[in-house]
Amino acid sequence: MTSASLWAELKDALAGSEADYTEVSMRKAIFLLSVPMVLELVLESVFAVVDIYFVGKLGASAVATVGLTETYLFLLYSIAMGLTFSVTAIIARRIGEKEKEKAGTAAVQAIFIAFVASIPFAIAGIFYSKELLVLMGADTWVLTEGYPYMQWMLGSNVVIVLLFMINAVFRGAGDAAIAMKVLWISNGLNIILDPILIFGWGPIPAYGITGAAIATAIGRGTGVCFQLWLLFRGGKHIQVLASHLKIEWETIGGILKTSIGGIGQMIVAMTSWIFIMRILAEFGSQTVAGATIALRVMMFTMMPSWGMSNAVATLVGQNLGAGKPDRAEQSVWFTGYCNMGYLILVSIVYFFLAESLISIFTSDPLVIQIGGKWLTIVSYSYFIYAWWMAASQAFNGAGDTMTPTKINIVFFWLIQIPLAYTLGKNFNFGYEGVFWSMMVTESSVGVFTLWLFTKGKWKETKV
Repeated sequence: MTSASLWAELKDALAGSEADYTEVSMRKAIFLLSVPMVLELVLESVFAVVDIYFVGKLGASAVATVGLTETYLFLLYSIAMGLTFSVTAIIARRIGEKEKEKAGTAAVQAIFIAFVASIPFAIAGIFYSKELLVLMGADTWVLTEGYPYMQWMLGSNVVIVLLFMINAVFRGAGDAAIAMKVLWISNGLNIILDPILIFGWGPIPAYGITGAAIATAIGRGTGVCFQLWLLFRGGKHIQVLASHLKIEWETIGGILKTSIGGIGQMIVAMTSWIFIMRILAEFGSQTVAGATIALRVMMFTMMPSWGMSNAVATLVGQNLGAGKPDRAEQSVWFTGYCNMGYLILVSIVYFFLAESLISIFTSDPLVIQIGGKWLTIVSYSYFIYAWWMAASQAFNGAGDTMTPTKINIVFFWLIQIPLAYTLGKNFNFGYEGVFWSMMVTESSVGVFTLWLFTKGKWKETKV
């Protein structure tokens, strides 16, 4: 490929391509889809890192507030992401079948579902934030000063769910560039507002840690408004019309049926993380803070891989819809090798610069030591995550969301949680024992998921 043709394809990817992803070359299809998806998620992770950087200035308890709140947000994310797996698979399949009218109808039903799904979390966050934090072992500062952060984050969760859901519609349709632009606006606004609302600026008072949540609500709410405008205006592959604005119970039923597995797999993984955080909380707020910062660093470096893996879900769905299962499989192997090469480089950085990376966000020596230890342990097998992500998204893109759910139940609930408690508490390895248990189980689930993918039964899934 010449530099001129590469530049032309890059511009096409960023502007939004009208290419038929079931017909163009595999390399081009993955490039056109993954470039905006990678950039979209990189900015998402940039916001996560910037957010924790500013919150870190308020102390370890403030960072712990974010970490403990995220354990409940992870439950929300599990439902939202589980639904998005279903929505992406269904939209991609309809686009592959050249049924754009049905794709538009499915998009509207997804928005209805998002509104309903957000209600229980809003009620819990607004009225029971202190009680929820007590369950997670929060310290006095979190219960007296930090709880409004949870009230804002959970109380305004509808914008988070809608942001996830509508971007899943665009990705499934192949309008990945639109999803990217939405998050650029949303997270760009978050980054600007974060320091202003946390520390104050001119006539704007300092809201402390609550300011970080307010910034998130404003930024993501703005992103949702932009999404809806773009969805009704029409993208390159999908558009919602006035005729689609009605409840279609059959379509809703199809989305929910397909999403059961997706929600299940995410709930299993996220609730496992809640138990892990509860175990880590036994070792103090500094341990929670170190783990929270390390997780943000991992999220930042992993987002390019997730972006490429999200491209797999779209390509698998559209190519199965077009009756091209071998091409769907080809996209997974190509992406897996690209992801593995990237994560090997990240592992090298983690191994040699773990504590330096954590020290960017805090000056607390113990927090730096704890966060650095997790990154070092992760570095030994980080490349396996490449195949875990690619193979899992192949199942999800095909609509076979139950297989990853069953895998997660075994490896996260039946192995990871007992192993973390045993190593951390019973064998007195402390937080290091918890980190080692996570590395072992997550490496194992990656290898097993790839092995199951090679069996090929996902190609037979109907949605």
